[in-house]
Amino acid sequence: MPLAPIGDLVRQSPAGVGAFNVILLEHATAIVAGAEALGLPVVLQISENCVRYHGALEPITLAALAVARRAEVPVAVHLDHATDRALVEEAVGLGLGSVMYDASALPDDDNVRTTAEVAAWCHERGVWVEAELGEVGGKDGVHAPGARTKPHEAVAYVAATGVDALAVAVGSSHAMTTKDAELDLGLIAELRAAVPVPLVLHGSSGVPDETLRAAVRHGMKKINIATHLNKAFTGAIRDHLGDDPRVVDPRKYVKAGRDAVTREVSHLLGVLAG
Repeated sequence: MPLAPIGDLVRQSPAGVGAFNVILLEHATAIVAGAEALGLPVVLQISENCVRYHGALEPITLAALAVARRAEVPVAVHLDHATDRALVEEAVGLGLGSVMYDASALPDDDNVRTTAEVAAWCHERGVWVEAELGEVGGKDGVHAPGARTKPHEAVAYVAATGVDALAVAVGSSHAMTTKDAELDLGLIAELRAAVPVPLVLHGSSGVPDETLRAAVRHGMKKINIATHLNKAFTGAIRDHLGDDPRVVDPRKYVKAGRDAVTREVSHLLGVLAG
């Protein structure tokens, strides 16, 4: 199946679109298998941290693109949390149709200026751009605990940068391993009513299932999940090795991790579908 433009997935889906981070090839195949089990679209995300782990963008990106093209459901491949414009340009050159340019650590004026420049460059090439607003002065980024996005600032930021989607701070936080984040559903509804582009929820691993459903009902369109899948992957491998300490073939214990990710992706996509 041809690669799915992420903008089409987000705009056309009546529910939330699941966007899951890839670290290894096994993550990509597991995520797609989980989506295929429900017949739902999905987004494979490659972060700047993932690129750093592999030492280069090209190998993991080409692998993810190959998995996406062989899928039986629509799959988009997306560059996540790129702070380096050169990485954005490389990703576009490799065939990615969407990127998240993250200038949230910069002071506001620099965030707006650099994001607008990247968005203009990407739009000339038909590439969809996600960004995040960040706190005043970029102190801790948009997802610092307790950070909240103000609707009027979000509207102004989208107008000034021309981005296609906006990650907003509504109570979630990155890298949570417990599911006890409390989202401000009223703020999500306010943002949805005010902001003219799709809203993105980062740090969704820490959000309980019922709250995720409510977030989608209130206006969240793209839901990013990474840590929860890593927790499932690692836990399954740890259990497998504990049950059989003699195993040395990585295919046996990594398969356990891959299968666990597939199950979690199917579950979470079902949650987002309502």
